[in-house]
Amino acid sequence: MASRPLNTDLDAGQRQALVVAGACGLGAAAVALLVLHSAAVAAGFAAAMLVLVGAAFAWSRFTRSGHDAIPDTDWSVARALAAASDDALAVTDRAGRLICANDRYRQQFGGYPTPPGLPLDGNGAAELASAGRTAWRDGSAELPRMSSRGAALAVAIERAGESEDMLVWRFHAAQGLDLATEVQAMIAGQIGDRLAAAGIMAALIAHDGKLLAANRVLRERSMGHEESVVVGRDFARFLTADASGQVRFEREGTKGNPLRILQIPFLEGDDAPILVALLDDEDSGRPAIGASAAAHVKSLISLLPVGLALVDRDGRFVQMNDPFVRAAQVDPLHPPLYPGDLVVREDKAAVADAIRRFANGATHTTDMAIRLKDHPDEPVALTIAGARGLGDAAVLLSLKDNGEETRLKREVAQATKMQAVGQLAGGVAHDFNNILTAIIGHCDLMLMRHSPGDSDYDDIQQVKANSNRAASLTRQLLAFSRQQTLRPQVLQLPDVISEVSQLLKRLMGETVKLEVRHGRDLGPVRADPGQLEQVVVNLAVNARDAMLAKDASGGTLTIACRAVSAAQVRKMGNDILPVADYSVLEISDTGIGIPPEIVGKIFEPFFTTKEVGKGTGLGLSTVYGIVKQSGGYIFADSKPGQGATFTIYLPVHTADAPAAKAPTAARSEKSSDLWGSGTILLVEDEDMVRAVAERALARQGYKVLTAEHGEAALELLAAGERPDLLISDVVMPTMDGPTMVRHARAQHPDLPILFMSGYAEEQLRKSIDLDNVAFLPKPFSVQQLAEAARDVLAAARAA
Repeated sequence: MASRPLNTDLDAGQRQALVVAGACGLGAAAVALLVLHSAAVAAGFAAAMLVLVGAAFAWSRFTRSGHDAIPDTDWSVARALAAASDDALAVTDRAGRLICANDRYRQQFGGYPTPPGLPLDGNGAAELASAGRTAWRDGSAELPRMSSRGAALAVAIERAGESEDMLVWRFHAAQGLDLATEVQAMIAGQIGDRLAAAGIMAALIAHDGKLLAANRVLRERSMGHEESVVVGRDFARFLTADASGQVRFEREGTKGNPLRILQIPFLEGDDAPILVALLDDEDSGRPAIGASAAAHVKSLISLLPVGLALVDRDGRFVQMNDPFVRAAQVDPLHPPLYPGDLVVREDKAAVADAIRRFANGATHTTDMAIRLKDHPDEPVALTIAGARGLGDAAVLLSLKDNGEETRLKREVAQATKMQAVGQLAGGVAHDFNNILTAIIGHCDLMLMRHSPGDSDYDDIQQVKANSNRAASLTRQLLAFSRQQTLRPQVLQLPDVISEVSQLLKRLMGETVKLEVRHGRDLGPVRADPGQLEQVVVNLAVNARDAMLAKDASGGTLTIACRAVSAAQVRKMGNDILPVADYSVLEISDTGIGIPPEIVGKIFEPFFTTKEVGKGTGLGLSTVYGIVKQSGGYIFADSKPGQGATFTIYLPVHTADAPAAKAPTAARSEKSSDLWGSGTILLVEDEDMVRAVAERALARQGYKVLTAEHGEAALELLAAGERPDLLISDVVMPTMDGPTMVRHARAQHPDLPILFMSGYAEEQLRKSIDLDNVAFLPKPFSVQQLAEAARDVLAAARAA
């Protein structure tokens, strides 16, 4: 920050400079508020600087009475604060002198010129001076866009200082331009100069009538000089109308040329600015400035970035610019003759009537929602306005190209719907898992009392088999909702394909040919191998059905792995896929393909095109959930009759070692020797699950204490002896499992814990981030519960 060091022996002028420097520090506090966006930091800094300024004034009075000593002031804090900003900062006093500025200011403007005398393009210096005067008057001012040596800048000016005798100037890069700002820059730039050379006066007017931009010929005609500042002034004040209704510039009076005003609405909304072109009225008997002004206005329309078209009095197209052609999806080889040729049959009459009304003299504008014949399901906005003085053209049409906006809205709506359905599916699966745990547990207990020869044995086995089938459905729901328990490993995609290829050959049958291709330089990925195999199998089975539906003789299923670099992703320009290195799994078939109208629905749960009873509609939704939970992305590409291709992008794993996971209750391969001893505290809020678990553990020889929630369990711990194992649900009312475990560990630090839950471990990982904790997902059988308890106790005793 540019400043001069203080001396202890100062004259009157230098003492005044000290006071000004103190005010500069207060200005820097205002900068802190603007740059750091922290009112607390700015307030504290301002208070410190006010104390500094007060001390300077007291010192000044003290030296007048004969004393001439003052301690040096440390300006390092103010310098560091300004130097830390990425913005160009400067402070000037009431006399217009530069008091201080940071290094970024020097780099931006090639030294330390004093605002507003900066090297700005065009009329920027005059606009900056006007903004400075506004800041002196109102306390603050802003210019959203100016240019210095081709760089777009914005400036914020704040009045500061104890006596409000300083201005803080903050220059920063202009934000991204919207359409109105882009048109504003065009009028103030070279395109405005080209129009001025043709005698066309162009201006952009805000909804309140204030000028946002004007080209040089309009500034000269309205103010008398092309360098005059007109931005921010009321446009109507420059014009006057006589008794006959002719409009002229007020400065020129009745001797001036009558004007013809053309309004071009190019944005929707009541607050949208309006583009105005002013022409000298050729019918008034006075020569117009420039030749063929109407032709130049048509040239302006062709240059504007908004879709505009001109229509004659008979309703035929006279001109369409490129944005209109794109928005209306016009075929250049077969251009339409009438606007009605672009819309569906139901909208033709309304469009024709509106154009006829404006061609006959209607002066206002109107907006219509129309449906283009190529995309009847996506209404677009058509703005219609009357046009005068443009030769054959009588009506101006404006059509917004909202194809990209519509696509983004559709993607956001689809993502929101998938997330909502996923949350619902996860909640349903949790509750259903509790019910299935009780059913499967009771079946196991009854099977212990029946032998295979009993009449009830087969019925009980059938109930258990159907319960296990329901449990697989809940796992699919959890996979879709990205809430299932994963066991990720660092692996190579070709290894997964090799493991599942033999199964795929049996699933495909004799009529479907399987081709596998592996690319080079594939990076490792981190995913659950079992879940990836399920992804491949689900996609392969769907492909088989699609190929057999097209041709009973079968087809070809191709599975390919390849590497995609970050540079290739960047060239793809995909808004959804982040730039990174990926290993790609691609599964394609030669089946009937997917109709375009249902491509966006294929990943929704329970959506299926198969016959009733031949599909659950969870296959692709499960694939979607597994891929997303693994950090990947999946895309479907299909043309009817030409097969379908599913492309899965999995990010390359770059860590040296996989992340540590909470230990999980291992399932013993041997079902024998489940007998145990010791005391187990069982905490479960669902009565049916608690009853089954208590009976199952008691049959294995354990002493079981039960509690319905966390607080009851803590009371049992406080009143009784230490248990050998604590088995607890995770989500419970009053006090959840992890909170209860933390309290229990305070009393018994080495107490082994086994969590059980209908939610997935992945979803609960943050809350169960504890040492020496195992996890058992619901639903579980009596044998699985006994094995988990035995393994956790064995590990604790071995430690």
